[in-house]
Amino acid sequence: MTPLKYHIKCNKINKKELQGGIFLEKLDIKNELQYIEKVADFNQNKNLKYYILTMGCQLNENDSEKLSGMLEKMGYTQTQEMKEANFVLFNTCCVRENAEEKLFGKVGEVKKQKEEKGTIIAIGGCMMQEPHIIEKLRKSYPYVDIIFGTHTLHKLPKDVYHILQNRKRIEDIIDIDGEIIEGLPIKREDNIKASVTIMNGCNNFCTYCIVPYVRGRERSRHPKDIIEEIESLAKHGYKEITLLGQNVNSYLRVEGWKEKNINWEGVNSFATLLEKICRVSGIEKITFVSPHPKDFTDDVIDVIAKEEKISKLIHLPLQSGSTEVLRKMNRKYTKEQYLQLVEKMKNKIPNVKFSTDIIVGFPEETEEDFEDTLDVVKKVNYEQVFMFIYSRRVGTVADKMENQIPEEIKHKRFNRLKELVETQIADNNKLYIGTKQKVIVEGYSKNNEKMLTGRTDSNKVVIFEGNQEKIGKMVTIEIISEHMWYLKGKIVD
Repeated sequence: MTPLKYHIKCNKINKKELQGGIFLEKLDIKNELQYIEKVADFNQNKNLKYYILTMGCQLNENDSEKLSGMLEKMGYTQTQEMKEANFVLFNTCCVRENAEEKLFGKVGEVKKQKEEKGTIIAIGGCMMQEPHIIEKLRKSYPYVDIIFGTHTLHKLPKDVYHILQNRKRIEDIIDIDGEIIEGLPIKREDNIKASVTIMNGCNNFCTYCIVPYVRGRERSRHPKDIIEEIESLAKHGYKEITLLGQNVNSYLRVEGWKEKNINWEGVNSFATLLEKICRVSGIEKITFVSPHPKDFTDDVIDVIAKEEKISKLIHLPLQSGSTEVLRKMNRKYTKEQYLQLVEKMKNKIPNVKFSTDIIVGFPEETEEDFEDTLDVVKKVNYEQVFMFIYSRRVGTVADKMENQIPEEIKHKRFNRLKELVETQIADNNKLYIGTKQKVIVEGYSKNNEKMLTGRTDSNKVVIFEGNQEKIGKMVTIEIISEHMWYLKGKIVD
């Protein structure tokens, strides 16, 4: 199947060339969205269903909410069963190698479905920015209809329209940094908690990470657009907001707002954005992911300390406790600097707690290096640790490093870290017994339909008895017992 000719490959285009109209700018979004109406007219009265499989991080999940919003406007209704769908979409992640195996397995599953009922198959997201993936799809999966990248998500309605017209595969991928696109429809998966992207891309180039190559350089959303989105969410009853970005605490920094004395209603940095969001009536809890330790400035720490709405659980990715490994990872901080930052936060922020990300088995990691990681874990005493065994990614610097760690050693180290973390979590959970915790009631527990559930400020899951009227409200819970992965309590207000 020959790809449609409007596919643009822009390997050599630079930022200056974008001014000539090659790339879609913000004001052109209405032209793209007109295709929603065209597809909706085509699909009218056909009772068509769509299925989305989302792989990866919260940013991918937020992208999927936008994709769902566009598909709903185009006349499709969501189904949780892939076999029922007339439109199947895979929103991919490329952080881990096994994601590729999962994707190709799923694409193979849907081939028969396409042959029997003409199901449209679309694949988007980070993985589609990798040339070797595109080549494999061309060679081995010619029945895929639409392939789009991270910078062309907003063009899905146009892509669908052309597929419905002529059924020629569309590859809609560009290799340049995308613009921030506003005004896309969105279908939220939750009616109490919502994610809000404040920036896209990353400038850090950690040696193990493919994200800067597939998401592009850092681009911040305008503060006005962020605040208006959050105000709209508050009006619709949302209580908790999570701010998203690959390097969320460098917001507006690459644009140099602070240095240029540019501000919008007092917003010219991540710290001032947080302050502004805290003033939005109806929003009761604010979290953010993922910050970078090197960009955690004093003004942000001060805002977290003084603003009650901002969660006191800080996600502070470590990746490794070894200064030498951190250097090889290009993380731009040392073990000592990380611990100093933690200590500063503990001194300034009452009841602060930490979560983190750790990679085990990075190339050339010695036993001494790994012991340094265990040492940091012991000293910080994290509430949550997201642990990963190092996975090679084609196109990264680390993939070409010598002395890759054998899988057996990786797994042994991982298990040692896991044992330490689980011991810490068990000990920390006991400290919650008898305490009172402010919790936004999220709904009924998935594992016990008779119990309500919510999360503490430290992101601990709590289950408790209560009626439906409590859902969406902030309540005070007294913790009465603890388990490894949740706490049990009772409402006391």
